[in-house]
Amino acid sequence: MIATKVRQSGIALLEALIGILLFSLGILAMVAMQAASVNAVADAQYRIEAVNATNELLARMWTAVDRTNATTVQNSLLTFEHQTSGAPAECNFSGNPATTVAVTDWLTHLNTGGVNGGPLLPGATPAMQQIEVDTGVSNRVTITLCWQAPNDTTPRRHTVVGYIN
Repeated sequence: MIATKVRQSGIALLEALIGILLFSLGILAMVAMQAASVNAVADAQYRIEAVNATNELLARMWTAVDRTNATTVQNSLLTFEHQTSGAPAECNFSGNPATTVAVTDWLTHLNTGGVNGGPLLPGATPAMQQIEVDTGVSNRVTITLCWQAPNDTTPRRHTVVGYIN
């Protein structure tokens, strides 16, 4: 009997070490899940801000259009165009910037409407936003809003299509 006690003298310590290892792995997994959930919440917040910003611009356009006749509707809609060429997939737009007050105010709001006067969406610049108007297709307005969070490798994009008549 004395020989068996000697062989088993360390089993309790080994079981305790394995228990601590499993507990530590569980805690690390919970920390990783928490970090992933914080990133998901931040992404959801950015998407909500993008939806609100594009809806705000559509509302501004809707109320600012001159509805005297069909031609004035189309002409006033064309003044809202912003950066109408470039590579939409990369959010790298070019072309003439809009000079309409509603659009310039909206772009300013994107750059200063966030926390402490910072950008509403991280990494969003006026060159990453596009407003296209197609008067040949029922006055279709396409607004593309892009931003890039610090941990994103490529820009994120939200596109809204509306018809203003």
